[in-house]
Amino acid sequence: MTRAAFGNMDDRVDVLAIGRSSIDLYGDQCGGRLEDMASFSKYIGGSPTNSAIGCARLGLHAALLTRVGNDHFGRFIREELAREGVDVRGVVEDPERLTALAVLGIRDRENFPLLFYRENCADMAITLADLEAAWMSPRAVLINGTHLSAQNVREVSLRAAQRVREEGGRVVFDIDYRPVLWGLTGRDMGENRFVANAEVTARLQGLLPLCDLIVGTEEEIHILGGATDSREALRAIRQASDALIVMKRGPLGCVAFDGPIPENIDDGIQSSGFPVEVFNVLGAGDAFMAGFLRGWLRDEPVARCCELANACGALVVSRHGCAPAMPSWAELDYFLSLEHRPVRLGEDRKLAHIHWATTRPRNYDELAVLAIDHRVQLEDIAKQAGETDLKRIAAFKDIALRALDRVAANDPRFGILLDGRYGGDALARAADRTYWIGRPIELPKSRPLAFEGSPDVAVELAEWPTNHVVKCLVTYDADDPATLRDEQERQLAILFVACRKTRHELLLEIIAPDDSQLDSRTIARAIRRIYEIGIYPDWWKLEPSRDSAAWREIEAAIRENDPFCRGVVLLGLAAPIPELIEAFRAAAPVPIIRGFAVGRTIFQEAARGWLENFIDDETAEILMAERFATLVDAWRTARQGGEGA
Repeated sequence: MTRAAFGNMDDRVDVLAIGRSSIDLYGDQCGGRLEDMASFSKYIGGSPTNSAIGCARLGLHAALLTRVGNDHFGRFIREELAREGVDVRGVVEDPERLTALAVLGIRDRENFPLLFYRENCADMAITLADLEAAWMSPRAVLINGTHLSAQNVREVSLRAAQRVREEGGRVVFDIDYRPVLWGLTGRDMGENRFVANAEVTARLQGLLPLCDLIVGTEEEIHILGGATDSREALRAIRQASDALIVMKRGPLGCVAFDGPIPENIDDGIQSSGFPVEVFNVLGAGDAFMAGFLRGWLRDEPVARCCELANACGALVVSRHGCAPAMPSWAELDYFLSLEHRPVRLGEDRKLAHIHWATTRPRNYDELAVLAIDHRVQLEDIAKQAGETDLKRIAAFKDIALRALDRVAANDPRFGILLDGRYGGDALARAADRTYWIGRPIELPKSRPLAFEGSPDVAVELAEWPTNHVVKCLVTYDADDPATLRDEQERQLAILFVACRKTRHELLLEIIAPDDSQLDSRTIARAIRRIYEIGIYPDWWKLEPSRDSAAWREIEAAIRENDPFCRGVVLLGLAAPIPELIEAFRAAAPVPIIRGFAVGRTIFQEAARGWLENFIDDETAEILMAERFATLVDAWRTARQGGEGA
């Protein structure tokens, strides 16, 4: 949950992070050598970038000053930062250099092979002109140790520190020592955290007189203080700076010093860690920084800042990846409220769900979707028209996308449902738009539920772009015969896990069987049952009922089980437009309903005419656009309490 959730904040930037911004390629296989990893997950990375995202998720107004390449990865970083709510005015596109890259693996709880690809990379080319152009008078500047390793970026970091101090702000120093990035180890030793070096110590200490907060591990305190004895190093740092010093101690938590360094460093402000099973330590320090800043920039007591920081670090070490593992405020608040916390955090399903649901990109108060994912229905229309070349269905789906464009004009409040069987080309073209994109996974008309494509649904979804929302239609009633119900629920459970593992949102479409005894609680009971077995769809797609009591039951079922659910969209069932408009009027007062995803009502007439060669491409496009626009206007009018289209 990003800063947008905290409406009482002003527009001033809380923290401007400066420095590394890269692509992290994380090995998907754990427990082996990097040499033996076969596939990688792509995340945004770089210590200050991770911390900026962590700050934004905790409700701070975070900004980043960095450079990215004029390349696909650079665009990904900018888009991902914007989705996270990080201010990107300082993300400069470098036309001459590529975006930095890191390749990482998880071998065991102590070894994490790491390769940095940073030769002449974009983020090491930040200039004073970049700083001046993007300066936004933040409350604090976060300086990263790596960007003191070269003269040009060191000048930028020092000038940012000086300027924020001149304006009454504060300087935060994340020591973030990586010997390989200072040329002190072999290139294959990226995971090495400490090599003593007097020149590095001198460069790092040049920033100390400007610092208000210094954060580092014991090894980083050693390099900054120029000694391998922690107390001696801390005293050397204190001689050069009055800053609050926070020393991270891994699973032991941290200790902070806001005055003279005591004889026994345990006499500092102690904060215990959280006993959790470590899966991946990479990124934990960046999360620690974000958690500390969430408290410190709100003038919380140091002990409270440490508690927030330790909790953020504990959450991140239990997950794959750095930036995507950063907790939201809702998640952190829930974690700290637990009286009994599991050591294996991944086993807490509620915690996992809060993390997923509060870190999803983009919110939708309104969504109008053209559903053209139909396969069997369009095959039937084609056969009735005497059309033997079913490839023409794919061409018709391209026309439908153009019809959507006529109405939506790339507005992100619109979306399209397309299948891979006939809609592959249209899906590829839709990728360049800002639309919500859904894609069906169910085998048409299957009951019990079966999946299209690979027998292993996770293998199938692994080939889908992550912005494709997985749509699954299931004909389901909580009172179905036990054998049928159990089989369908097993399939839904498999699909839910696959969606989470492959980072896809899930839209679950529920249609009551023809023999169901329908009343105002039928669909709500089905929804409650699905939550009961541990499935939390991001979206629901439901029949357009005119029963206001049924909608109250449905909303209650969703709100009570998943307050983070994105909402409901109405399906069409080929109903005539006047009937849908009446259904819209009944549904519009229900806040959890976001809009509609309608297909045959919009495309059926155009499909028949076009496949029978009675109308041309443009006429089919206009006909679908007009029907779609009519429904959009009707929904918006109903939502506003008007009389309808």
